[in-house]
Amino acid sequence: MLPFGRLMRKGCWSLALLLLCMVSQTAFSQQQQEAQVAGVRIDPQGVLQHQIFQDPTGMLTRERIAAARATLPPEVARPSKLRKIALNRLEKAVMENGGVPTDEMRYLAGLLRVRYVFFYPETKDIVLAGPAEGWRFDLADRAVGLSSGRPVILLEDLVVALRAFPPGGEPTDLITCSIDPTAEGLANAQQFLSTLGRFIPAGTEAMVAQYMAENLRTAVGLQKITIQGIPPDTHFAHVLVEADYRMKMIGIGLEPPPVRMVTFIDRADPSTVSREMLVRWWFVPDYQCVRRSEDGLAIELVGSGVKLVGEDELVNVHGERRATGRANPASQAFTTSFTKSYPAIAERSPVFAQLRNLIDLCIAAAYIQKEDFYGKADWRMEFFGDEKKFAVRTYPAPKAAPTAVNALVKRSRVMTPFGGGVEIEPAKALAEENLLSDPRGEVAKVREEIRSQLSTNHWWWD
Repeated sequence: MLPFGRLMRKGCWSLALLLLCMVSQTAFSQQQQEAQVAGVRIDPQGVLQHQIFQDPTGMLTRERIAAARATLPPEVARPSKLRKIALNRLEKAVMENGGVPTDEMRYLAGLLRVRYVFFYPETKDIVLAGPAEGWRFDLADRAVGLSSGRPVILLEDLVVALRAFPPGGEPTDLITCSIDPTAEGLANAQQFLSTLGRFIPAGTEAMVAQYMAENLRTAVGLQKITIQGIPPDTHFAHVLVEADYRMKMIGIGLEPPPVRMVTFIDRADPSTVSREMLVRWWFVPDYQCVRRSEDGLAIELVGSGVKLVGEDELVNVHGERRATGRANPASQAFTTSFTKSYPAIAERSPVFAQLRNLIDLCIAAAYIQKEDFYGKADWRMEFFGDEKKFAVRTYPAPKAAPTAVNALVKRSRVMTPFGGGVEIEPAKALAEENLLSDPRGEVAKVREEIRSQLSTNHWWWD
């Protein structure tokens, strides 16, 4: 057998290699996907690990559903088109329970998505409303709806969003998550790529691809995880990280897409992606997502809520990056397809529904602060706003992710796409140019319809 150095210089085949800052090389068949769930774990050192949870017979899932139906109170378990939660009453209820939330409080009575934010001056209630149902835990231990499988919103995530837009405090301008290679890692990768020849003999493609993948993984090393705008040691931050890396794994073919869509690997063309190019993909909100009542006392969150965007960057031999302001055709096809398919993806893959929920929570919290519902409700959030009284920073902070590589034999170049993340600017959704009007008064009408229910002292109701 010829040494690898000679293999690279002989023959008539070529190699196109896809490299991304992710954590797993596992390939899935569609049949396997239906019997397993993907998730992540952040170890005590802050290193992200990809995990697969299997339930081949479905027995564990059935047992969890049966246990949930047997233990949940009927009024919580039944589906609701519009469950209402009064935030100031909820805080009071947790305090009256010794500062420890019940499961009903911890999972916000099964709220699946925030659709409305209402304020009632006469009772000083700040209310979130949306669809809800009873919950159970999936294979990755996410709380999901009994029937829908959609993730339930967690109280701790709500609190993180409210703290980002606190009463009497400064708003958080930008919430970001990114997983990116270090300059040293990029320089090492460029150095390794520069040693490669262009051709390999027929029949050795898989062996050479594996060799290159292993060497590039070693050259790049750990990718750096950066969280800004919210504490990294929260469940909120973990969701941002998981959504980011699993999106990229779908893009480069290391995780099958949950629905039929175009991925980067489907359209990748070595003639348009050079070895010096770094491809970035990141999530942003669809900022035209808020419909406001004329009096400003109610908003409705509309649309799919999330977009995937991309951009190419150039990397020099020193690992320094420079934006190009454009994306290659394969990247454009992937981001467009992912955005168009997002509602269906979120239905099948809970982490993407969780990401959408976090964006909704941030926009809702930003609106509450902007309209000073805190002050009008005389709600200072002294319990939820204090980490010493109500702790949400109880997770290992994500710091790094191992590099993952997927190698393919194509024409004559080596492609190395990296980078991306999540960027949320809640204030953009509330800018006048992005706000949607309510010409027929539909949002105000819904607010008025539940006014008669405000006499109850309970923190949630249907």
